[in-house]
Amino acid sequence: MAVTPKMGGPVSDINVTPMADVMLVLLIIFMVITPMLQKGVSVDMAKAENPRTMQDAEKEDAVVLAITRDGKIYLGSDPIHLDEITTKVKDRLSSKLDKTVYVKSDARAKYGDVVAIVDNVRAAGVDSLGLLTEKLERKTPGAPGALGEPGAVTP
Repeated sequence: MAVTPKMGGPVSDINVTPMADVMLVLLIIFMVITPMLQKGVSVDMAKAENPRTMQDAEKEDAVVLAITRDGKIYLGSDPIHLDEITTKVKDRLSSKLDKTVYVKSDARAKYGDVVAIVDNVRAAGVDSLGLLTEKLERKTPGAPGALGEPGAVTP
């Protein structure tokens, strides 16, 4: 008498294929959406050891001028020319109570370009001008490149 195996019994394996498909779709969606969330122009800002935090620069209605490495100027994400800065900044600040303009410049932008932009912003009658920087991370003792370690410049 032959014994036939049972067919159609409960399967104890977990099928992860649908979950992997959903995760890959979510990954693709986030990869496409993330660059669109950045507002303004991306520049490699200068680094400072003691910067002040300027929370208002992150607000949606903040007036931010950006200067790229090659000297292009952007008001928000719109490219503008140097001679348009005063009028466009005046227009943006006319309905605001806080008349602060933030300038973020690429670390390798020409100093003369930055000074010309600051001069035009001041001509627009701003109350205060913020220069945006990134915080310089100090190396801790014992880290590669610290004083006394290989690769460090000793005085």
